[in-house]
Amino acid sequence: MRLDDLILLLRDLPVFESVDPEALRLLAFSAIRRQLRAGDILFRRGDPADGGFLVVSGEIVLDRSDDGAPSPHVFGPGSLIGQLALVAPIQRPATAVVRDGATVMYFSRELMTKVLEAHPESALAMRNYLARQTRQLADRLSRVTGL
Repeated sequence: MRLDDLILLLRDLPVFESVDPEALRLLAFSAIRRQLRAGDILFRRGDPADGGFLVVSGEIVLDRSDDGAPSPHVFGPGSLIGQLALVAPIQRPATAVVRDGATVMYFSRELMTKVLEAHPESALAMRNYLARQTRQLADRLSRVTGL
């Protein structure tokens, strides 16, 4: 995949839509490409998450139950898996299994931090996006719990 194509995939993701083009270029250039075969495990539930994966081709299935049952959580090209792990240390909530082969780009939290430190306006844009997402989640949970 060409660098410009990867930048376009990143720009299409809501978390990156307001990020400076030069910051996106640096992320795209520095990402680690991984080719995966059908059945490969990208990560397991409970693993420490130190970055995110952009699905470039193929499909990744997230399985919370780890019992081999079909999962409704299938991520194809243009999907970002582990968005929160780009900026915060968390544990993987599910096991990610490759269906029929896939290509992913890996963005470590360390890389994300370096890029955002070099582009503070992009850090602010990403912070604002994540804050909006968190408020929306809190609102939904409040409606469910009645609080």
